[in-house]
Amino acid sequence: MKRSVLSAALGLALAAGLATLPVTAATAAPAAPAVPAVQGYTPSTHAAPAAETADNQAFFRAVMASAKARQAANPWLLSVTVTYDTANAPSFTSQISQAAQIWNGSVSGVRLQETGGNGDFSYYEGSDSRGSYASTDGHGHGYVFLDYQQNQQYSSLRVVAHETGHVLGLPDDYAGPCSELMSGGGPGPSCTNPYPDGNERSQVDYLWANGLAARN
Repeated sequence: MKRSVLSAALGLALAAGLATLPVTAATAAPAAPAVPAVQGYTPSTHAAPAAETADNQAFFRAVMASAKARQAANPWLLSVTVTYDTANAPSFTSQISQAAQIWNGSVSGVRLQETGGNGDFSYYEGSDSRGSYASTDGHGHGYVFLDYQQNQQYSSLRVVAHETGHVLGLPDDYAGPCSELMSGGGPGPSCTNPYPDGNERSQVDYLWANGLAARN
């Protein structure tokens, strides 16, 4: 999980979730910005930690700005709805839906909702040597890229939930334990936990507190 100028059941078996994955990408992800802005699932040498953190915040701000523009018509709402689209990630619709349910059941300040059109961010699938990651296109829109091979090596639901965590403003913490969702691939392939821990839930609620009242 690595690219970002900025989310249920545990019973989903990896084999069942990925049995129909195509051999090649159905749709290519948007063109990457000139300077890669990646926030990925496993440690990478493509970007320094400080740069990754800045990129993650940029992605988060882009998503929040998009949600804020829509929220303006309903300023009294206590939670923000962040929309996403899955048209370019057909092999992962089940995992994406479950990841959204996990986040919606874990936090109160923001809600993830699928849309049939263009969402505040998009999911893409394909093959990339960097694995799965969250990224910004540099134009106020971001996307989550899901790599086929990595989603076979690691728990696919955890990968998707982790990358969605970047959309909600959380950075990577590869040194963390398996109980910490944003530790990503740090604990190894045996870690299948797709749920954010208490601290991660609190961070997201703080970032999205009272809809958008805490942000400017």
